[in-house]
Amino acid sequence: MTETMQCLEIWGGNQSVEEHFHRPGLDVWVYSCPHENAASGGDVYYLSSCASGRISRMLLADVSGHGPRVSGLAQRLRDLMRRHVNSISQAQFVEGMNREFVELNQEGRFATAIVGTFFSSTQSFQLSVAGHPRPLLYRRKTERWELFEIDHDAAVSTGLLNTPLGISESVAYGQTRLNLSNGDMILAYTDGLTETRVTDGKLMETQGLLNLVQTLDATRPDRLLQSLLTALRDQATEPIGDDLSLLLACADGSRTSCWNTLMAPFRLLKQATDKTRWR
Repeated sequence: MTETMQCLEIWGGNQSVEEHFHRPGLDVWVYSCPHENAASGGDVYYLSSCASGRISRMLLADVSGHGPRVSGLAQRLRDLMRRHVNSISQAQFVEGMNREFVELNQEGRFATAIVGTFFSSTQSFQLSVAGHPRPLLYRRKTERWELFEIDHDAAVSTGLLNTPLGISESVAYGQTRLNLSNGDMILAYTDGLTETRVTDGKLMETQGLLNLVQTLDATRPDRLLQSLLTALRDQATEPIGDDLSLLLACADGSRTSCWNTLMAPFRLLKQATDKTRWR
């Protein structure tokens, strides 16, 4: 079932979930399964849409700890998503996330995270990584998957760069920007995927994942996550030993409606609608 995410709306949580959302210019599929099928886990996922629908933001984080202890943090991340729902600056949002985790570091909390912002008017995608496994990029033109290349911005080349959230306040987070054509896809995941043990007890790792997704039918993005999970279970020699979350975004070339553009200034008078789920 496909849900159309409305303007000025956020959605997410840290529970078991399998959802498909349509946004202007983008389809997004989210799958998350906490370790041992628990009610909630340490993987946190969020999507948000700005007042006009032109800016879509997505977050996938792997938080240290599991279950109810992480739910409070999920709510704080929800508040950040809400505050920055109309912000073009992704850097402000990532820096805000890092400050939240630094405050929680007395509890030993830190997280790897990946944040992406999609601008439907230009079909451009902006990515920031905080110690998280790099996503995979599929180009429809070449019909090949590749590892997402992270730009090393000279302006943030000194000091700590792109480290996990909560380690230090003095961290700079770079941003990589690229244009997406119709049918191009970005696959983000938590390390529960690449640390799954496969043939001869070896870890899947990034190269194994690249090899695996290349065997799947990329012409049906609506079936890709389930095909990947099936292939993963076929290869796994041991039960998956961690939370596992996947986020797939596929560009489709659609645009926000003129009505949504006209209504955006009026929506700014309201707070973002919260459809977040947690226990």
